Amino acid sequence: MPVRYERSRPADRRVRVQGRPVDTFPALPPEAERGSVRRITVVGEEVLSRPCRVVTELGTPELSALIDDMFLTMYVADGAGLAANQVDVGLRLFVYDCPDDHGIRHVGHIVNPVLDLPDPGSRRLIDDFEGCLSVPGAGMTVPRTDRAVARGLDKDGNPVVVEGTGYFARCLQHETDHLFGHTYLDRLSKRDRKDALRQMAERREDVFAQRSIKAARLGQ
Repeated sequence: MPVRYERSRPADRRVRVQGRPVDTFPALPPEAERGSVRRITVVGEEVLSRPCRVVTELGTPELSALIDDMFLTMYVADGAGLAANQVDVGLRLFVYDCPDDHGIRHVGHIVNPVLDLPDPGSRRLIDDFEGCLSVPGAGMTVPRTDRAVARGLDKDGNPVVVEGTGYFARCLQHETDHLFGHTYLDRLSKRDRKDALRQMAERREDVFAQRSIKAARLGQ
């Protein structure tokens, strides 16, 4: 069953890359064209439950290659975002290719992000369906704020500020949670968490099979 958080990215002329508008952008990001597919970690693995380390080495070929691999891995898994610990690298970094509720596609990566949320008095919580590539085959309703701003750096150390509303705000919050060692399961009641894990047990093999098929199509 497809979950909203893992939906495919539509071709859209309205695109913002690294928070800035661009005139045109390909359906498959250039980073994905250069990358290799990595294994996605699954809930229960230690790397997903511990806080990630601050990235201190910027502008390196290794960091660029990691980002390229994360983009392709996210694409093969039909994800809207992917954190580094989801490919077994415990660094504070995530990539995204995600639409907002206005049809604008947001593409980019952010290193060492800090998330700003609206003040409690002005924030609005939205209950919506959410899944995770590290909880394959499961999806549950999770409350998130309808606005979020992520501030950090790009791979070369340049400042990045990305503002999200609606579904994209959800994506920014979801991926930042990963960097603190949390998945969306941690925001569920015991009953809902049990339900999500049951869904995963029933569907994960089908999800893995679909990822393998898509990777094979790309020669990976």
